[in-house]
Amino acid sequence: MTKVTVYKNNTGDITGFRCEDHAGFARAGRDIVCAAVSALVLNTINSIEKFTEDDFSGTQDEKNAVITFSLEPGYGRDSQLLLNSFVLGISNIMKENKKYLSITFEEV
Repeated sequence: MTKVTVYKNNTGDITGFRCEDHAGFARAGRDIVCAAVSALVLNTINSIEKFTEDDFSGTQDEKNAVITFSLEPGYGRDSQLLLNSFVLGISNIMKENKKYLSITFEEV
């Protein structure tokens, strides 16, 4: 199961996320749940990099199937819009695939 943890601060802003594990919907190369989540994760990170001036950090561990993303202080509204869009997309995928995908929220 792919687990997405979304980090929010005390004002409700999304400050980052962690995505880990494979969905297990199908074998590698045919897992549409994993592909959809991966596309959303990478598109969100790439969009924040290209369309905002915000600084962020992240890690990618292919061996253990973990990607982390964290906004640096001073981020703008555009990053919040993109991160909320990410959460919307992940939530919609999860509605149809609860066995393969979970999303949780943590205050940081």
